[in-house]
Amino acid sequence: MLDPRRLLTFREVARHGSFSRAAEELSLTQPAVSQQILSLERQVGVRLIDRGPGGAGLTAPGELLLRHADAVAGRLRLANEQLDALVAEERRHLSIGAFPSAIATIVPEALVRMRAAEPELEVNVAEAPSEELVARVRDGTLHLAVLFQDAATPRREHEDLERHDLFEEPMVAALPPRHRLARRRRIDLERLADDPWTAPSRDGLIHRACVAAGFEPNIAFVTHDVLAFRELVASGLAVTLTGRLLAGRLDGIATPAVTGDPARRSIYAVRPDTGSHPLTDRLLAELTRSG
Repeated sequence: MLDPRRLLTFREVARHGSFSRAAEELSLTQPAVSQQILSLERQVGVRLIDRGPGGAGLTAPGELLLRHADAVAGRLRLANEQLDALVAEERRHLSIGAFPSAIATIVPEALVRMRAAEPELEVNVAEAPSEELVARVRDGTLHLAVLFQDAATPRREHEDLERHDLFEEPMVAALPPRHRLARRRRIDLERLADDPWTAPSRDGLIHRACVAAGFEPNIAFVTHDVLAFRELVASGLAVTLTGRLLAGRLDGIATPAVTGDPARRSIYAVRPDTGSHPLTDRLLAELTRSG
């Protein structure tokens, strides 16, 4: 099979009628161009170029090969244009994963600002458990995922992924509007020891915060759904803790601060440690700004 690089070098010599001008066009030395043409001629078994005082002229086999070289160059140029268009289209598409309260707060805020600068930006956002989000970033299904962890636990790292810390978010209480402590600006967490609770799990951050405050919470409702836990609290069925960012969006419930050193969660993002989507740098900056 003919070497495409030699074929394209031959084409430049034929087009310019000169080894030196072809070398300039290709950013090569003239001896390197001459060597490639000699190698091509040995490969095809015939002389392709007549070298003389008047320049480089084509032999009959050279004329034939030039037509094929022009066709190859045209196909490569078309491929380059199509790939450029595909890359540009891909650059405008961003797939993100996040936990529920991030989708309700920092993610849309960040995307609105990005869309203002990139009106053609296309975005897919998915909610899923942390383990699934990490797996989907790792296999390339997602370009970036927003995650959280209890700030009191050891820093969590993910193999083959790059972690970017965004901010720490203090947790506040979420109480029914007619709760006995609803009018307080700050409350002691242990005063909720006898209340039924709602939480995303029975052994996560909320459970640990209650245990640290000296009581085992009665977690009667387990849900990750933001709307569900808001309705449970607003209807008087449960109390809980929620992130400060989400608290400002929970109309109809009281969200007093917690005294002392309240539980905090570290909000962070992960993306591939190599070959990251170019727009994830901007997204990380906007997510940090939203916090």
